[in-house]
Parts: sequence; C-alpha cells; structure tokens
Amino acid sequence: MTEARTLRDKGHGDVISYSRKVFIPLTQLCRDVCYYCTFSRAPRAGRPAYLTTDQVMDVVRQGEAAGCHEALFTLGDKPELRWDVARRALEQMGFASTVDYLHACASKVVAESRLLPHLNAGVLTTDEMRRLREVSVSMGLMLESASPRLMEPGQVHFGSPDKDPTLRLKMIDEAGALRIPFTSGLLIGIGETRAERVESLLALRHLHERHGHLQEIIIQNFRAKPGTPMARAPEPDLEDLLWTVAAARIIFGAGMNIQAPPNLTPQDYGRLVEAGINDWGGISPVTRDHVNPEAPWPQVAVLEERSARAGKALVERLAIYPSWAEDSGRWLDPAIEPRVLKLVDARGWPRTGQWISGSQAGDATDFQFDAPAATQHSAASSRVRRILDRCRRGITVGEAEVVDLFNATGADLALVIAEADRLRQETVGDRVSFVVNRNINYTNVCLYKCTFCAFSKGKGTEQLRGPAYDLSEAEVRRRVREAWERGATEVCMQGGIHPGYTGETYLNLLRMVKEEEPRMHIHAFSPLEVSHGASTLGLPVSDYLRRLKEAGLGTLPGTAAEILDDDVRAVICPDKLSTQQWLDVLKAAHETGLRTTSTIMFGHIERPVHWARHLLALRTLQIDTGGITEFVPLPFVPMEAPMFLRGRARSGPTAREAVLMHAVSRLVLNPYIRNIQVSWVKLGPLGVRAALAAGANDLGGTLMNESISRAAGSTHGQEMNPVAMESLIQSCGRRPHQRTTAYGVVPEEQRAKSFVAAALAPIELTPFRPTRKPRVTAVHQEL
Repeated sequence: MTEARTLRDKGHGDVISYSRKVFIPLTQLCRDVCYYCTFSRAPRAGRPAYLTTDQVMDVVRQGEAAGCHEALFTLGDKPELRWDVARRALEQMGFASTVDYLHACASKVVAESRLLPHLNAGVLTTDEMRRLREVSVSMGLMLESASPRLMEPGQVHFGSPDKDPTLRLKMIDEAGALRIPFTSGLLIGIGETRAERVESLLALRHLHERHGHLQEIIIQNFRAKPGTPMARAPEPDLEDLLWTVAAARIIFGAGMNIQAPPNLTPQDYGRLVEAGINDWGGISPVTRDHVNPEAPWPQVAVLEERSARAGKALVERLAIYPSWAEDSGRWLDPAIEPRVLKLVDARGWPRTGQWISGSQAGDATDFQFDAPAATQHSAASSRVRRILDRCRRGITVGEAEVVDLFNATGADLALVIAEADRLRQETVGDRVSFVVNRNINYTNVCLYKCTFCAFSKGKGTEQLRGPAYDLSEAEVRRRVREAWERGATEVCMQGGIHPGYTGETYLNLLRMVKEEEPRMHIHAFSPLEVSHGASTLGLPVSDYLRRLKEAGLGTLPGTAAEILDDDVRAVICPDKLSTQQWLDVLKAAHETGLRTTSTIMFGHIERPVHWARHLLALRTLQIDTGGITEFVPLPFVPMEAPMFLRGRARSGPTAREAVLMHAVSRLVLNPYIRNIQVSWVKLGPLGVRAALAAGANDLGGTLMNESISRAAGSTHGQEMNPVAMESLIQSCGRRPHQRTTAYGVVPEEQRAKSFVAAALAPIELTPFRPTRKPRVTAVHQEL
C-alpha cells in the first residue's frame, strides 16, 4: 500500500475524482445466470421488459436538475436471445435488438439533455460498438476475472456464456482498436485466487499498452445478497480488498485511474485512498445503485470530507476522463465531440461556474478561489511551493513545472494567486496603469482563414460581423484627429490581410497619422502584417521594419501570436506565421529599436502544456532582446467564433483559467516582463477585479472603438473612458495611473482633455471594393 500510494500521488497529486451520474437500468433481463447477481431478474407478469423512453428521460431530467453530467446505462446481456418477452417488447417498439433500442435511448439523451451517456451493455460485437460510439462518450465491460476455471460446473459463471473471459478480453481489445474510452476491472471474492487476480490485471494491462483506451480499472468487492446461490458465501474482507487495490495500482502504474466503489465498504472507505485509488466512481444524488441496491451512495459532502482527511481534494469529472477529453478528436465520434468540448476546461475537467469571456454571464462567485474548507486538512503542496520559490527568485522553470501551476486546485490554487499578487506588489506596487487610445481597424477583409476569427469578412447578414469594409483615407484621418481632441496619446492600428494591401499601404497609413497629428504615438501592425508588407515589396523583414520606423511607427502590438505551438497553430491558423517566424519578427523589431507587446489567445483547443510553451518562448525572447513592454492574456471569446459554432472549440476559458493565466504569467515571466495587462473588454468588471488581485497591473487602453472582440460576440462596451477606468481601479483598492504606450508620463494637456471628452461621432465603414491581389515574393515563402 505504501508503494501504491507513492505511485498514485506521482500520477494524480492531491486530487481524487468522482462522476455525478444517474443510473439507468434499461433492462434487467439477461441471458446469463451469474450466481451472485440480483440485478438480473426473470420476467414477471405486469413488469415491463424495458424502460420506456419517457421513463429514461424522466430520470435524465431529474439528473440534470441535480447537476449530474453522466447517464450510466446498465443492462443485461442480450436478453432477447433467451427471453420471448424481450423479443416481443422489442418488436412492439420497432427495434431488432436490445442494442438498437439502447442506441435510440442514448441518442435521445444526447439530443435532449446535457448528460453524456456511458454504456455498460455486456458483450458487444465490433459493429455494435462502432454504432454505440456515435451516441456515447465511453463504454464499459468488467472483465471480473480472466480465469476460465470460473466457467466450470459449480463455479459462479457456469451457464453464463457472456462471462467467458476470452470473449470479454476480445471485446475490450476491439474497443481499443475503435478508440473507445473504456472501463474495466475485477470483481473479487467470487472464487478466484490472488494469482488469478494478478493474471487478470496483467491481461488488461496488455490490452491497454496496445491501445491506451482503458480510462479506469475498478476493483469491486463481492457482496453476498439474499436470494442468490452465493447468499451465504464469505465476502472478501477489507484487507483483501486493500491488497487488490494496491496490486492494481502497482501493476498499472502512476497514471491509471484506479477506482473502488465507496458504497461497498461504507465503514472504511477512507482506507481505500491509502491503498492507491484516485477515483470514487459514479455517485448519484437521484438514483440508487441497481447492481448493489442494498448499498446506498455516500453523500458528496461526506465523500469530500473523507477525501480531505486523506489529504485529497475532491473534484468532479465527466464520464470521459480528462486525458481522453483533452484528446477528444481521437477518442470521440465527431457527432459527440462538440458536446464534450462545451462542458470541459483546458484540463478535460468539467467547467465550473457560468462565466463566459466577453459575455454578461456569471457572477462574483465564479471568481472566488479560496481553498474550500474541506481541503484545510492539507496545506499547499511542497511541489508547488518549490516552483513558486524559483519563480520569485527569477529562475527559469521547466515546462512541466509551469503546467503544475496551471493545474493548481484548492490550497495550491489559492497560494499561486496570492504569490502572484505579492510579486506584483514587490515589482510594480499598487499602481494600475492604462492608456487613452483609439483602435483603428482599417479593414476586416482578410486572405487568411483562422478558425477562431469572427472579425474577418463573413456573410453580410451576420449580426456582429457585418459587411466587408476598407476604411477611406478621409475616415482614418478623421478618427486620428478626433482621438487627439479627446485626449488620446495612441492610435492602435491593425486589420485583416487585405488582398490589395502592400507594404506601401502600411507606410501610407503611418504617413496619414503623422500628417494629421505628429505627436500621436502609432502602435500598429501585427507580425503577420509586417511579414505580409515586407513580402509584397520584396524586402527582408528587418529592412521593412526600418522603413516603418522611419515613417512614424512607434511600437508593434504582439498580436497574431495566438498559441506559440505549431501543433495548435496547424488547426486554428494553418496559413499564418509559424511559431518561430512570429518570434523572429518580434526579435527583428526589437533589434530595430521598436518595442512590442506580447499576447496569448487561450481557451479554445489548446491545453496547459501549450500555455507553458508559449510563456517560456516569450521569456526566452525577452531575455535575449528585452523589447517586450507587457504581456496581455486574451481569453477566447466563443460566441461568434467559427470553430466554436462548428463544435470544434471549448467555450472559452473558465474564470479559474482566466485568472490563473494572469497569475502564472506574472510568476513565470518574472523579472523580465514587468507589466501584466488584463483585457477589460474580454473579462468584464468581475474578471478585471479578480485579475488585478492575481498579478495584473495594467488595464490596457480605453479603446474608443473596439471591433474585434465585439465581432466575436463580446457584450462589453466600446469604450471605457478615463473616469470609468479610474473608478474601476479605485474600487479594487488600487491607484489609477494614466500612461503613454511606452509607460511614460502623459502630457497634462492630453490628460485633462481625456476627462472632458465629447461623445464620439458616428464612424463610417467604407464598403470594400475588390482589387487585384499583389505579387507575393519568395521572401514571404521563406518567412
């Protein structure tokens, strides 16, 4: 047990999971006659062979009301092969088999509820599993035992053809080939020896090593039940159960999810944690355990308290475990994958809270991350404390260590946030800065097809994206004049990659601004736009950057970074710059004397490991060049994003993830990037307050016009004027400070004007007129 605990803690840390479920016994008829079973029942007059679809959905709706995520279908093995009543019932309902009816019921659950089906339907053929994969997130079949001896006369599986271990192992193997997340395990105390248990576990391990599909191994102890041939058989004692749990952990190693049902050891289930489990299985607040009806589920609050006594934080999971949910494209049918993506966070755990980036959803409770009372039995882990100590001292930490910070929960999470805030106080004090600026997004026409982008030109009838436009010179100049008159010190200019734009277009935009107001700072052009401009003129990026600087460019926004990992970029922006190309443009800008910001766009398909790679890439660049002024986490706004609408992205980051991104970036980028900015457009006032308490020190710009987040569905305002900005900062107990783009002092004349600015005049979106696509040189290909 000591060895098993050590392995479990290595693989799962301080977390122990459970699934909140409803139990749906679709039919309790079965063709098998296992000696210990009370779930299987013979036909009886007046008792229907199957639950109706209305009965199934009634249970499902009760589960939804109780906050359940899993619909566990359990049923006897193909009862129509034994019982006439089952055949007749299926014929009357219009189904050829129990599997057909199960498919229809699971499909209805998927279509009409938020619950995810997990199917325990006995021994299935490959074709049956392939069909059921379309309407479920996982399946299960207990091996029980690999010993053929238990099929002999007088043994528990005699007369039960579906308990043949050869058939069961074959099905589990085929499930792996079909990429089905799968549950299996042992039933101990039914006449097998300990050696046979080990052989059974090794057989399962062999299949898992081949396919990687076994989500969990259940060690279930036999319970003697009245009315069965084994009513008086001895049950395995606690010592035997603990030995088997520990053996399973040692055989499968640190990463496997090992489960033992707590309702089957009600007096001592806390000891199961000592033996190496990391999961309690399904717990239902609605339905009983129909397989073990004599054993009620423990209350979740009790389970949480018992887990905490053992130093574990109880967390809810889905019927598909996090590692498989993270790789949903491989493990789920395309029809079911969007359902899972909407329910999970970046780690594959269920989303918590109602907050959605850019929306009005959620409340203050979504941003409360104090360690819950149940976890007070255990302080923050020594592992996280060691990582935080290295961050405070400015030592570069490794990718796995950054991931550990992003995975923090309970006391660890509270400590990460507190340490980030303390480091912010030591680094930049209580001052929260912002710049009065205007966004000028000069065109929404774009050559690129980024799957997350709702800004680039789409159908003219779409509510938020609107028609294609390409601002006239007169409108650009008017916006510059108006911005200066309203106290702005910066115009931020970016747009789509217009097919008619060349490097001269960007130079002309700079000249327009400087001609209208020479004192205006120009913060413009993403690395992608710089690359595009250079390629159309046949210039190296460094030479083109010098021309931009000479024309008046002051700084570059470090946007179009998205996620600095090429596997992710291949999905969300396949035709954009690669990670290295993006970093090279920023490096060239810094070497030219142009400072830049840096960003990350998170909450879509990426995972914590990609966040870690992104932060470490920026840290390395900053150590090399020192040219980054700030880091800006940009939560993915899902509402109108194409890949979300197609069911291919998560629902943006959770509140926890949004706050952690600010906290971890403060820690990991220390001491090289001093300013961590929070996007008020994407986080809203609640998120701003939470981020400012987790390491952030800057609110970015007042944004007289914001169109990119709005196009994606953000409902937060077009502008937050200095009065509102300062009020928000002061409400957080911090000191507001109006700054320039480069964090300098704002001329008093401009600052004064910003507080008495007139209302914005209506903007004019000049309609797009197609032009001939410019020549793209080999320079672009090399980039």
